[in-house]
Amino acid sequence: MILSSINLIYKLLKPRKGMVFSVPVPSRMDARDIEKAFARTFATTEGQKVLAHLNGLTFMRAAGMDVPDQSLRYMEGQRALLATILRLIERGRSGQRITN
Repeated sequence: MILSSINLIYKLLKPRKGMVFSVPVPSRMDARDIEKAFARTFATTEGQKVLAHLNGLTFMRAAGMDVPDQSLRYMEGQRALLATILRLIERGRSGQRITN
């Protein structure tokens, strides 16, 4: 199962001719497979530990008043990535498409 997930990720991240780097937009079938893979990956005890750690690094962190704009943008990007992961997990568990 892990090897097939790695192969899928490699296939999706493979650079295209003429592009420095591009990620293809997955079809509906591919998107559903990815959602299920996220749900399976983070359903394990280890996956739950990783999510808890990521939650502590992103959502449970506050910045002071004197934090530079660049730092705030970076932190918000981290939060957005974790929110995307959580949405994919939920979609994979429920089988329903959830709007962003």
